[in-house]
Amino acid sequence: MAMETDFLVVGSGIAGLSLALKLSSLGHVTVVTKKARDDTSTKLAQGGIACVLSDDDSFCLHEYDTIRAGDGLCHEDVVKTIVRQGPKRIHELEKLGVRFTRKSGEEAYELGREGGHSRRRIVHSGDFTGREIERVLVENAVENTQIEVLEDFMVVDLITLCKLENPGKSSEQGSCRKNGSDERCLGAYVLDSKTGSIHRILAKATFLATGGAGKVYLYTSNPDVASGDGIAIAYRAGARVANLEFVQFHPTCLYHSKAKNFLISEALRGEGARLIDAGGRRFMEKYDPVNMELANRDLVARAIDSELKRSGKECVFLDISHKSRDFIIKRFPNIYETCLRFGIDITREPIPVVPAAHYMCGGVVTNSWAETDISCLFALGETACTGFHGANRLASNSLLEGLVMAHQAYERTQSKMDYFSSLERVHVPPWDAGGAVDMEEAILITHNWDVIRRLMWNYVGIVRSSKRLDLALKRMEPIIKEIDQHYWDYIISRDFLELRNIALTAQLIIRAASWRHESRGGHYTLDYPHKDDWNWRRDTLLARS
Repeated sequence: MAMETDFLVVGSGIAGLSLALKLSSLGHVTVVTKKARDDTSTKLAQGGIACVLSDDDSFCLHEYDTIRAGDGLCHEDVVKTIVRQGPKRIHELEKLGVRFTRKSGEEAYELGREGGHSRRRIVHSGDFTGREIERVLVENAVENTQIEVLEDFMVVDLITLCKLENPGKSSEQGSCRKNGSDERCLGAYVLDSKTGSIHRILAKATFLATGGAGKVYLYTSNPDVASGDGIAIAYRAGARVANLEFVQFHPTCLYHSKAKNFLISEALRGEGARLIDAGGRRFMEKYDPVNMELANRDLVARAIDSELKRSGKECVFLDISHKSRDFIIKRFPNIYETCLRFGIDITREPIPVVPAAHYMCGGVVTNSWAETDISCLFALGETACTGFHGANRLASNSLLEGLVMAHQAYERTQSKMDYFSSLERVHVPPWDAGGAVDMEEAILITHNWDVIRRLMWNYVGIVRSSKRLDLALKRMEPIIKEIDQHYWDYIISRDFLELRNIALTAQLIIRAASWRHESRGGHYTLDYPHKDDWNWRRDTLLARS
């Protein structure tokens, strides 16, 4: 079945939905999300949004902190654009209904502080900021008659002009020009997971806001939907990707056999929580005696990794019990209640924590208007690489980027409406499944899924080496070949599409990490432990040949 819309938005997090609400003033918007509309990384965000909102802060300070955290690779023009739009975008959220925490009896925001920030500038809703934002965005989108949200719909591949001679599965053999420079996106082939049908959704412009790729790793703070979909489908279509070696590992995820992906917010350390080993000794002084627990995430994650390898223990601990019980429960109600369900009273005892894959600093290459190499294709949020985060994201800058880049994409789309209207209609044939049959053995998916995630964690994790990267690349080759063969042989399912995207994203991360012969930001290798500004102060760009 063919569906036509003005704008196709893939993803329903803060970037996708805030964009959809703005685009609705220009035409009909179709939002596709592969699970429930609120099953997003945004919903899990605890800390808040970094934004200059106090008299003792300034745009220059926020820009400086962002660039310092980015370790030499931030695009300074993009940093300035995003940071300086922050207050306006926060006020827009409030007009939609988001309730940010204010100081008791005052109009002023209660601002938090996190690692890498020189001032308190994290505007939040307790420790469930993302949940509040997602709730409001979903409510507004559902009420908007110009927005249609399709749940359980997953993009198989983008439809571009170069693929039309060989639709369906044979589109993999399309003759895309390098970097997609002369290509145009017409929409996407999309799987309805409930029925198994694959539809054509045709649009004047397509926007990828699919989130990150944390599920490429065995341990992650990300939800199950974070399987690198946007990166993989954009790369297959011919768009460039950049800086995929810079995977940010959050230092503190709850370590408990029954807990899954629960993040212990950096805001705890911002409020004075201390990292200690099994013997109760603080250890961050050995790694950053000035900033201690407020050092940047990459350094804290490596410090914990080093302590675990040295001691042989399975976790370290984060202790905020020296703060008053009333303060802890009021400031961190979600973390307090969740830990209590697992038998941990954070007002009286330390929290067992381990690092986990958290955020992809790289992604699909875009300009400051969220445009990719392919005409009519945009990317934003964690899916994109704007140059804002550089080699290492500053805490709580991700929601800010999603908001601002959604506005940038809207502004660009508005300015190009005449162009979109002038585009020729192109006939897009239906999906052709060929002779594919049902996959009767799920083990063909689950085995490779597990192998890839363990391989990435052990060989391409917090600390890397050239030998491990070479081995990882070689071990990925037969897996990729097997997945490609399954793609031709079997009828497509959501689980298979996620495996396909995870495998390609993993391969791209390994290639990027192998190329960078230095240690910078989220990429640390034992063979090149020092930063080399002379040779390597540039983005890592990968394109389909």
